[in-house]
Amino acid sequence: MDLLLKQKYEARAVIMKALAHPSRLMMVEELEKGPRCVCELRDLIGVDMSTVSKHLLVMKNAGLVYGVKQGTTVYYHLKASCVLDFIACVDRVLANNVEHQVKIARYCIRKVRHS
Repeated sequence: MDLLLKQKYEARAVIMKALAHPSRLMMVEELEKGPRCVCELRDLIGVDMSTVSKHLLVMKNAGLVYGVKQGTTVYYHLKASCVLDFIACVDRVLANNVEHQVKIARYCIRKVRHS
């Protein structure tokens, strides 16, 4: 694999890893509604400020969010709203998985009833 191709996949992985945490996914969906300060995100997630700040730093380094300082407060914004399309795709995969499991369960129930 050539170097640029490898770097492309590594860069994609950084972004996906930045999303690969339930708290970060919650923050992304909250930031879709508009800018939020760390204290608002802390209340949403239910963890301490330093943990929220660490999550925001991971997402900032991946290019997903950015902060704007207003006085002593930093308000975070969603920089790449297209990531919500990816999250919607994940939700569709989850729904398809559930539908498939329901079909299997119904088949199993019919088999049990007829035996």
